[in-house]
Amino acid sequence: MFMKFTVQDLKHKKENGKKITMLTASDFPMALLIDKAGIDAVLVGDSLGMTTLGYEATTMVSMDEMIHHAKAVRRGVERALLVGDMPYLSFQTSDIDAVSNAKRFVDEAGCDAVKLEGGEDMSARVKAIVSSGIPVIGHVGLTPQTADKLGGYKVQGKDDASASKVAADAAAVSAAGACAVVLECVPRELARRITGELPVPTIGIGAGPHCDGQVLVTHDIIGYFDRFKPRFVKQYADIGKEISQAVEAYRTEVEEGIFPDAKHSF
Repeated sequence: MFMKFTVQDLKHKKENGKKITMLTASDFPMALLIDKAGIDAVLVGDSLGMTTLGYEATTMVSMDEMIHHAKAVRRGVERALLVGDMPYLSFQTSDIDAVSNAKRFVDEAGCDAVKLEGGEDMSARVKAIVSSGIPVIGHVGLTPQTADKLGGYKVQGKDDASASKVAADAAAVSAAGACAVVLECVPRELARRITGELPVPTIGIGAGPHCDGQVLVTHDIIGYFDRFKPRFVKQYADIGKEISQAVEAYRTEVEEGIFPDAKHSF
């Protein structure tokens, strides 16, 4: 009998020095596999705009599309904490919009929590959503939805001023009520410092080994999306290559009359 992973379990893992595991999913089959593998949390990330829908940027994915995919993932997740990623402009405009869209993830898609990008500038949004009864995971450092304002997809916090900014953002989000904070693309020693200072868990992505947990895009770790591979990604399989080989073998056998044979016919 499995135990449902909860927001409280995130904190318990930090307190007990146990690492938190998180991966992304955007459809039912992938969610099912990830959940069965025992991953703690499944993120329906806005990265699906690129990895699943083929958009050029994550900012192009809509709230309706996120809900659609979150519903599919929910059907495959039984044990893990399910987190919906608030897409671009779903929360930046006002507290009212932020709460309304967060509630959609919970009410329509069955998510257990939401994640949103931004530090001190978005702390009011975090507080508003948490006050409505919905757990929030913050996201500071490199924030892809506003990467252009940060100079592109670059490591954040490399100098004293920017390091102080990242630390202040993480503290502000935590103080606003976030149950955890994602640290993306920050130096490992800065991540170590922030992890030691925050009362809530940190979940790193390109932030070194000292965070309380790690998150990656599943498409990246299995080789299922080849437009680019971030430096911080470790690829554990090359599913894309295997799929291409299987499809090519099928095409060849059909063209040459090998398939279907007697075994695969009635």
